[in-house]
Amino acid sequence: IGKLNDVISIKGGTTPSTTKPEFWNGEFHWTSPRDLSNNNSIFLFDTDKKITEKGLEQIGSGLLPIGTVLLSSRAPIGYLVITEIPVAINQGYIAIICDKLVSNYFIYLWTKKNMDTIISAANGSVFLEISKSTFKELDFIIPPKEKLKLFDKEIEPMFQKIKSNTKQIRTLTQLRDTLLPKLMSGEVRIKN
Repeated sequence: IGKLNDVISIKGGTTPSTTKPEFWNGEFHWTSPRDLSNNNSIFLFDTDKKITEKGLEQIGSGLLPIGTVLLSSRAPIGYLVITEIPVAINQGYIAIICDKLVSNYFIYLWTKKNMDTIISAANGSVFLEISKSTFKELDFIIPPKEKLKLFDKEIEPMFQKIKSNTKQIRTLTQLRDTLLPKLMSGEVRIKN
């Protein structure tokens, strides 16, 4: 038995000043939990807002790698995704980097399964928040490396299939959204 900090690394984020236009509308993805409120996927493929290089310099954790697990840490606690893009985050997340022992698929499922424990460890007067320091000190039963390898071998194809299906759905949705107005206006016709 150990702590979460024994098997993963934790990062946090911040919001660059919204009054400084030189920080916004850039090339780097930046996310707040609002992006996840409408996300019905395990994976995060895009964000509403993007920041510039100067905006990215305001965020201590910088650009997080693909495969980072994001957990919203407040208002509400519990939105959960695996990133499919390099992304910077705001202060409403705990970013979980799987660089020690467990895979991002393992920690994603562990976090989902233990959400009640995570929420019960939160505190706050206006709204509940789980701090990074509290989160990384949660108890964790450390599985043997051999079991983790077997688990990843079994579970990875399932996550890859989910990712592939989600990408296909996104492509078909974009195609529908492009074609439907053209069909309705008569710009594009379908032959019988």
